[in-house]
Amino acid sequence: MLCAACIIQFVSEASAQCSARDVLQSQLKLKKAPSANGPPVLVKSATGVPVWKTITLGTFADPLALRNALDKKGCSIGGLAAEILARPAFAVSSTKTDVELVAVSAVQLGFETDTVTLTAIYAQARQLGFELAPAEVGPQLRLQYFDQPMGEFLIIGMEPIKTWSGEPVILNVANGGAGLILFGQDGRPDAEISVISRFVFARSNERFTPALASTPAH
Repeated sequence: MLCAACIIQFVSEASAQCSARDVLQSQLKLKKAPSANGPPVLVKSATGVPVWKTITLGTFADPLALRNALDKKGCSIGGLAAEILARPAFAVSSTKTDVELVAVSAVQLGFETDTVTLTAIYAQARQLGFELAPAEVGPQLRLQYFDQPMGEFLIIGMEPIKTWSGEPVILNVANGGAGLILFGQDGRPDAEISVISRFVFARSNERFTPALASTPAH
């Protein structure tokens, strides 16, 4: 019976890593979790921004397998995010690829107003040398960032994907205190974003340029 209990506990711990309890235990073990939040230093060029995190894409055969992995780890998925992962426009890489990510706020990009449109943020990010991330980065980052600090919300700088009703959505990887979650938010070009919000962009990489070259339509 004791052995059986140990096995059950091991399986439970291995499969549920997104719950609030699991996240807290992970952070207590690590003492300090790597956070995307840093000092608001003005960005002059993407080359001067250190890599925040490197993740691997292409580790799942299809979007369904990726979604199942999120469920297995106990990661919450918002309704809009669930729609996005099921849309034909959402694709996963056919080969394993490491992607270097950076995390910057709109303030660091040079904006001084309280809010700024998504289009303006993307345009400035590109001008500074950042690339929009493949949509797969959202769920993959959720699976590869279990020690995300509480209260951290990271908007994925990605091309919006439309829901079945035509609503453009981008993804957000967050720890709101009740566990780790992947959710969708307004991805319209004129969506107003707080300048203190932090975006995750990819390092410039020619392999992703063709699919990420266009700016969201007005």
